[in-house]
This record gives sequence, C-alpha cells and structure tokens, in this order.
Amino acid sequence: MKNQEHILIIGAGLCGSLLALRMAQRGYRVTLMEKRPDLRKEVIDSGRSINLAFSDRGMKGLRLAGLEEKVLPLCIPMRGRMIHSADGQLFMSPYSGRSHEYINSISREDLNVMLLDECEKMPEITMLFNQRCTGVTLETAEATFEDYHTKEIKSYQADVVMGADGVGSALRKSMLDHRKFLFSYGQDFLTHGYKELSFPPLGNGGYQVEKNALHIWPRGKDMMIALPNLDGSFTVTLFLSWEEGKDSFESLNSDAAVTDYFEREFPDALALMPDLLEEFKANPTSPLGTIKCSPWHAYGKVLLLGDAAHGIVPFYGQGMNSAFEDIFVLDRYIDKHEGDWKAIFKAYQDERKEDTDAIADLAVDNFHEMKAHTARPIFQEKRKLEIAFEEQFPKEYFSKYSLVTFREDLRYSEAMRRGRVQDKAILNLIHDGKFTDAMSLHDKLDLVKQETRKMLHDDEVVEGLEED
Repeated sequence: MKNQEHILIIGAGLCGSLLALRMAQRGYRVTLMEKRPDLRKEVIDSGRSINLAFSDRGMKGLRLAGLEEKVLPLCIPMRGRMIHSADGQLFMSPYSGRSHEYINSISREDLNVMLLDECEKMPEITMLFNQRCTGVTLETAEATFEDYHTKEIKSYQADVVMGADGVGSALRKSMLDHRKFLFSYGQDFLTHGYKELSFPPLGNGGYQVEKNALHIWPRGKDMMIALPNLDGSFTVTLFLSWEEGKDSFESLNSDAAVTDYFEREFPDALALMPDLLEEFKANPTSPLGTIKCSPWHAYGKVLLLGDAAHGIVPFYGQGMNSAFEDIFVLDRYIDKHEGDWKAIFKAYQDERKEDTDAIADLAVDNFHEMKAHTARPIFQEKRKLEIAFEEQFPKEYFSKYSLVTFREDLRYSEAMRRGRVQDKAILNLIHDGKFTDAMSLHDKLDLVKQETRKMLHDDEVVEGLEED
C-alpha cells in the first residue's frame, strides 16, 4: 500500500521541504533530514543568496501543493531590469510587454519557513535537524546520519531515498563512489565569484531606489545587481572575477581599494551603502558553478532532485524555480506509474535531464548578457522592439526571456531552441538595417517570424544531416 511506503528525503531546504510536503499529501510516510539546525529556531548563515527571483515555473510547484495564495504575501513584484549605466543614466527594460508577466523577489528564509511550517502540520512527516548524511546504501535505500550535537551515528531504512541536499549532495557522492554503474559527473566554475552586500531602507521604511525592479549595474566584465526586500532594504550582489584583471576579489584587499573601485564603477550605488566596508570584509566570497550528472537514480531506490542533480548559476533566476518544477514533473510520473519507482524515476529523468541541461546553459548565456550586453544600444533596441511586439501582439510574440520565464507550459529545452534562434534573427535584422521607418510594427514582426522560421528550418536540416 502507498501509505505504508517510507520515503526518506535528505535536505530540508526549499526543494526538500516542498518535496516532503507533496509526498505526504500523496499519502506516503516521509522522514525529512537536515544537516543544519531548524532555521525557525536558530539564525543560520548559510552563505547562500538571501533572496531569490520567483516566477511561474516555481509557482507551478507551489500550486500543486496548494500554497499559491500563501506565498503571495512574501513576494515583491519586479516588472523589469533597471539598468544603471556607467554615466549614471537609468534605463528600464521590462521583462515582458504583457502587464501580468513579471518575476518576484522573495526571501529564501521566509519561503523555507513557510514550507517547514506546512510540513509540520502533516502527521505523515517526521523532521529531524542537525543530522549530517554520511552515506547511502543505494541498493537497499538505507541512509546513515551523524547527529551534530551528540555525534551519534544512526541508520534509517526507507523504501526510497530522495536527495534534495544541494550542490554538495551526500547522496550524489554515494552514487559517484558506488562504482557498480556508470555515473557521469561534471562541475564547471565561472571565473567570477559573488559577494552579498546591501542597501538599507530609508528611515521611514521606504526604498532608496525603485522598489519594483531588479537593478543591474552592467560593467562589461563585472556586474552588480540589487533585489528588494519587504523591509525596504535591498540585497545587493557583486559579481567579480576571483583574480583576473585589474579589479578582482583578490585585488580588492583593502578599504582604500574597495572604496576606489566603487567610486569608479558604482558611484550612485556607493552613496546608498553606508555599511559597504564592514559588509565587504565580513561577508564571504562564494563560487559560481554548474553541476551536471547522470543518472539521477539507481535501482528504483534513490533519486536526486534540484541542485543535487543540476546545480546552475543564478543568472536566469531559475534555480529554485527549476527545482520546484522538478517536483511537478515527478508528481506527474507518479500518477502514471505509481507503485513502480524504477519506471517513475526513468521516465522523470528521460524528460527532465534535457530541460535542466538547457536552463543551465541559458543561465551562463544570461550571465554574459547581463554584465555586458544589457548596456549596449543594439541590445536595448532589440528589447524595445520585443516589448512593443508583446504589448501589441501578446499572443503572437514571446521573447526568449518570456519563453523561459513565463511559459510554464513550454519545456526549457524548447524555450531555449526557439528563443536563441529568435534572438539571432532580430539582432541580424537590426544589424543589417532591415527594419525601416516605413514599416509598420506588424510588418517588422512578420519579418522576424519569417527569418526565425528560415533559421529554425536550417537548424533542422543540419540536425537531420548529422543524424544521417
């Protein structure tokens, strides 16, 4: 019987807590294990970004668990990118020409607390904290944990073990060390790292800069972004080379060097950062990397989800969203193959792996776009044209960003394929001067569609030849 099956979930972060809740809602008995303390009782410095971009694909997972209305009060709508150019000019680039499409800034901790509170309401869920997983026996779904305080080591037997334990996944390590099947694992770091800083709120609790935008300071090689918080502050993230070039985290090794760098590159932001020097010294510098691995499952007994299976860089704002969408897709295959975990896991990976590889690649693309291209005139002309298309012809045109972020009905892999070709078509038409003043907006859209179809057809022909 389903309600007699025991699912052990490693990791009570965002993915693990939503996964536990959904499995309990389906009637499974769930044990949720977390190596950190209960963040509802202790302040935890995880070293991870403290707020996130939450959008349609993530909402799909929360809606599945009946939490759509509960999450909305935690969200601050961000309707576009506010570009802060090097000369101090501001340029608002909407995320979509459709007024109902926007992303949200949300606190990682607030969302995690809400999910843990929902888990605690479920009698089917047992939550244990301060438990570090030391290994998983894959064939038998037995996991061993060490208690952080007592150092006691204890094993737990389950029917299935699911690893939602992030980029440092203990379950993934057990799969890599197993040696009885071929397990591929790759970790690719950017040359840049990141550091969290902040803009404090105004004295009256207001915001120092536009509240409903994701602020970006693109500087070619470097970049800074800021996301709003409910208390009027902004979480500011500096993305900078570890050690290459004139300015790097390695070279910013004194108060004078930090101040000089911000005075040169971000003078408007510096005026809003009274605690810059203290935060720069106190806050860690963290890496940015992509993790890909395969398979995500073994023996019908273990499964990886979220960052444990597919860690991505944060530049499409899709890390949490893709993890929540994982749960939605998995749930669909449980509906189809319930009682046969091997079939569930295989079907889930067969669909999902292609899509998570796609969003991982798109996130790296968007890193280069955000730090350099957003300030270029041709990019701004392209965005203005795309917004006009979406405003005037909302059912005919979706930008690449819209396809990825707002079309939850479309797989990441298809959004990437269509979006990349469409981007190339528009940029080519702008560069070649094919858009004239005499053309109507619909004529321009027709030209984009025509060029996009031609390029997609050419790609399909090439793919067909490669397969032959």
